[in-house]
Amino acid sequence: MAHAAKQDPLSYRRNLTKNDARFQKVLDLVQEKSNWGSLLTANWGRGIAIAQSFGSIVAEVAEVEVNVEGRVKVHRVVCAVDAGFAIHPDGFIAQMESGIIYGLAAAMTGEITIENGAVVQGNFHDYPVTRMEDAPKIEAYILNSGNPPGGAGEPSTPLIAPAVTNAIFNAIGIRVRQLPFSKNDLRLSILPTTQPEF
Repeated sequence: MAHAAKQDPLSYRRNLTKNDARFQKVLDLVQEKSNWGSLLTANWGRGIAIAQSFGSIVAEVAEVEVNVEGRVKVHRVVCAVDAGFAIHPDGFIAQMESGIIYGLAAAMTGEITIENGAVVQGNFHDYPVTRMEDAPKIEAYILNSGNPPGGAGEPSTPLIAPAVTNAIFNAIGIRVRQLPFSKNDLRLSILPTTQPEF
């Protein structure tokens, strides 16, 4: 919708949440920490997502690279969260990081298939997850607003897929409509020559 409106994606979300100070402060923080708007090299893109769940407001900015073979590499994720009050900040940040990795694994390669009424995947040898070599740099920042404590177990998980797909679109102009990403043909040889403005 931001692209159709010809608006910067972060500014678009800021306008949609202009009457909620907590959302505005989370967007301010993620904008600052992610260096939103700074230039990236060719075939790199930035994407954003924001949501509220379990009483916590979370925004994530993903920086991705799409190579000529269509492989997506998530280099960096910046997460800003208003948890109301994070009682144990180190534990809270660890939960944000693990939620991002969990969601990234599902979005990038996670797929459960059924054959003859049974699940094909039996364990991690045929159900790939995000390993250390594929994990992005994750920066998580807590904003204590003084509201009642929010959740930390899951609020960062659902945002990573839309943040990354928005970053892919920003990088190469192709919308990802199917997960996992591996099911999409993102080879640069078939891409348009111009990137989207937003």
